[in-house]
Amino acid sequence: MTAVRKGLAKVEVALRWDPSPSGTPAHDLDIVAAVYSAADPRGVPVHLVHFGSRSPDGTITLNRDSHTGQGFGYDEVMTLELDRMSSELRRVVVGVVIQDTGGAEGRAKTFADIHGTGLRIREGHTDLALGGFGSVPNATAATVAEFTRDDSGAWSLDARLHGSEDGPDEFTRTMGALR
Repeated sequence: MTAVRKGLAKVEVALRWDPSPSGTPAHDLDIVAAVYSAADPRGVPVHLVHFGSRSPDGTITLNRDSHTGQGFGYDEVMTLELDRMSSELRRVVVGVVIQDTGGAEGRAKTFADIHGTGLRIREGHTDLALGGFGSVPNATAATVAEFTRDDSGAWSLDARLHGSEDGPDEFTRTMGALR
């Protein structure tokens, strides 16, 4: 028996990075997700999910949140249950921000300052995308995935990396317009 695939259902976005050198401020990277409606797919997000929050309907949760990158493997993990989202929600943009406003060096940290970065997007045990941030070394934030729902209700993934030099607040306001 075969089944017709209806697109992506439950997806995990995971992030890893190496801790900062001893005696220096910790590297704190965060996964964020912006959810957009069919009526305004590139405008203001219906909701924003980040550390300390989840989507109001419980379909997007941050399962693990690391402030240092210490641990084994992927230290920050977000789960998106796309198949449970309201049909009014048509687009989800996922990004990564570096939580640093410019310490002693007088400038914000960029991905070039943080070693061992890695990103994995998977559904079940199938890797949909793997990568790092080497192509955006001067960025302080980046969009890493865009999930869109088509007219049939099936979700798909565009996993292109787009860097941004905005701080966390500005990035979360504009991340849906970056593509």
